Amino acid sequence: MKINTNTWNKIRYTLYTPGYDLIAGYFKASRTKSIDSLDLKPSDKVLIIGAGTGLDLEIIQTDCDIIATDITPSMIARIKKRNIKLKRNVDAIVMDGQALIYDDNSFDKIILHLILAVIPNPVACIKEAERVLKPGGYMVVFDKFVRKDTKVSFIRRFANILTNLIFSDITRDFESIVSKTGLKIISDIDADFKGNFRLIKMTKEQ
Repeated sequence: MKINTNTWNKIRYTLYTPGYDLIAGYFKASRTKSIDSLDLKPSDKVLIIGAGTGLDLEIIQTDCDIIATDITPSMIARIKKRNIKLKRNVDAIVMDGQALIYDDNSFDKIILHLILAVIPNPVACIKEAERVLKPGGYMVVFDKFVRKDTKVSFIRRFANILTNLIFSDITRDFESIVSKTGLKIISDIDADFKGNFRLIKMTKEQ
């Protein structure tokens, strides 16, 4: 039986919504560094895939056009509530990050924070992100991956049985995921938990 499905993600993250900010808020410094690297401009059209409760909106200072998506309706409701105070130019929509409704080459910048290790099919997600990113546009990823040039240990695979059920896959290899795209990596920096989290910036070449 496949554990990680859209249905299960909706269930578990609906349950986690009330306390999500306490956990995900721990990563604010890395989120900030990731978003700062995008050098957002007021004219930019920005897509946040797997936006959660909208914590990234508090970091985005530029009044750009933002679309925030998430598979979980309760998360989207939190984004809308958060934006009453923030007053960002944001449209929050329930959507599957593996099947975006947008046309090719629609966005200048894309944010993928803590989603590629959670979504059932990370390759489908990043390929969809690549599809809707404009040529010359930029995409940032912040997430937990197996460290570069290492193999997944037996202990990590065993632990993943539980972590994948509760919150996230801890055995994913970013190099394998991005190799299915034409995206070019601009930077790849170790982040939280001794490099088990990484900050990655990419571009879609023109």
